[in-house]
Amino acid sequence: EFAALKGINLEIYEGEFLIILGPSGSGKSTLMNLLGCLDIPSKGKVCLNSEDISELDESKLARIRGQMIGFIFQTFNLLPTLSTEENVLLPMEFQEEDRQLARQKAKYLLDIVGLSHKTQNRPSQLSGGQRQRVAIARSLAVNPPIILADEPTGNLDTKTGDYILEFLDGLHEREGKTVIIVTHDLDLVKYATRVVYIRDGEIEKIETRTKNELNMN
Repeated sequence: EFAALKGINLEIYEGEFLIILGPSGSGKSTLMNLLGCLDIPSKGKVCLNSEDISELDESKLARIRGQMIGFIFQTFNLLPTLSTEENVLLPMEFQEEDRQLARQKAKYLLDIVGLSHKTQNRPSQLSGGQRQRVAIARSLAVNPPIILADEPTGNLDTKTGDYILEFLDGLHEREGKTVIIVTHDLDLVKYATRVVYIRDGEIEKIETRTKNELNMN
């Protein structure tokens, strides 16, 4: 019997910037799916605000994913037939927000990620960096307290990747959002308040970084 994760014991604190770092095949994506309530553990449990997610039905899990967690994927996961504005609107439609207010919010979110001039473009008309910024705007649509990002800079050049990380760091600093990034990229560690090193499905070590260490970077 193969276990993607073994003996994981991890507590994530509200308002921290956590990076889960590990090579390909280390189990970090499996861990991300569990943290995002996308999968249920076969053994053990995952608790969100002291509630065991394995005891929840799919409708409650969907509500948690829709209201509490903003997802940012390496492959962007934008719908190709929708405009950038419509992609950002989607989470708000699932929450049945007022259409006019939702449109205003979508325009605002695209503005703060620097894409106010691209609201009617399709994803195919955007660069990789622009698509990732649309994905970030979409992740913020319902103002979730948790941002969960899977290799958010994996398909981007260094300059664009730095912009994305600075933006996420700003959300963490200004709004107190809990930011969790899953990555193999050691360069991203400089943004973290804590780093979880994972290999072969197990946590090797957890490193806490002080404010002085963060400022030095």
